[in-house]
Amino acid sequence: MDKNNKVPKDLLVPMERKEDESEKISGPSRTFMQDARRTFFKNIVAMISVVLMLFIGIMSIFGPGMNEHGLDDQDLSRAKMPPYVSALKNIPWLGFDGTLKGKYRGADVEEATQNAYARYSNNDDFIDIKVLDEGDGTKDSAVVKAKYHVYEAKDMTDEYFWLGTDTLGRDQWTRLWLGTRVSLIIALVAAVIDLFIGVVYGGVSAYYGGRVDNVMQRILEILIGIPNLVVIVLMILILKPGITSIVLALTITGWTGMARIVRGEVLKLKEQEFILAARTLGTPDRRIIGKHLIPNISGIIIINTMFTIPSAIFFEAFLSFIGLGLVPPEASLGTLVNAGFENIRLYPYLLVFPAALISIIMIAFNLIGDGLRDAFDPKMHK
Repeated sequence: MDKNNKVPKDLLVPMERKEDESEKISGPSRTFMQDARRTFFKNIVAMISVVLMLFIGIMSIFGPGMNEHGLDDQDLSRAKMPPYVSALKNIPWLGFDGTLKGKYRGADVEEATQNAYARYSNNDDFIDIKVLDEGDGTKDSAVVKAKYHVYEAKDMTDEYFWLGTDTLGRDQWTRLWLGTRVSLIIALVAAVIDLFIGVVYGGVSAYYGGRVDNVMQRILEILIGIPNLVVIVLMILILKPGITSIVLALTITGWTGMARIVRGEVLKLKEQEFILAARTLGTPDRRIIGKHLIPNISGIIIINTMFTIPSAIFFEAFLSFIGLGLVPPEASLGTLVNAGFENIRLYPYLLVFPAALISIIMIAFNLIGDGLRDAFDPKMHK
């Protein structure tokens, strides 16, 4: 086309402009919290964790009442019974068929078989023996696999213990969910107290600044300098072991992390225009902190709290495991793990179920915390 040629005017059609569409927003307008909620709900892993924790919470309330065995219902004649579930007893590999299994060795098959009989109180009528290795006459060269039908031996085939019984004949299903309830209560109460003290302390320290901040931060540094475990152990030794003493021990230094996080966030916000405007209008300091500063850092507070809960559960379990937590017959996940650890070689199911539940709870809370962190991050919003 010749450069001098001009485009005909009839090809230029002006775009028709409508007043009602000139400033129309192409997408829906959402607030920050709506974006955060939308991002969190789209996180499949976090939502699965939420559903899982809701299920565990409901079971901790109603689980102990799902069978006829109460917390104080104990009988030594049924001690250390393996898990037995009616609907699953025909699937042996699941481990709910009410039998005890083990491998036993000897110089020959006869000696290995006798070792198995001795282990199960010579109830040979209820023991199935399977030879794995006939041996060559040397020590422990022969191996047999024994399956002991405990419920048949004790004439209890019509009674079911879904997760077995402990060393005193108490139902593990009941104790597991009661222990979960206690552990969750301790963790949630400790987290709420940490949240309240940490937010107030950190917010006041950062907002007033100057000498107030200097004094409060020196106190905080002293508490942080003392090992957390030392403080907790000392508190447990001074106070009578129980739920109250564990909660107090967890909250003595547990709030320091929250306080430092809140202080840092408030320091960033307190010099911004909306805070200066509130001060100019004569808004009381208490209202500025409670109505303007704290809501603007609520995301980081929620996230930190979600990470505090599994930490508290771990410390409770650790204290109970080393004998400084709850005192039997009170049940918690820590006491159940401790009892299972003492019998891990002969009765592993006593350890497997509470240990697995602790792991699930801690992983679920951490995944929920990760999901909330992403939800409150504007960069993750789409």
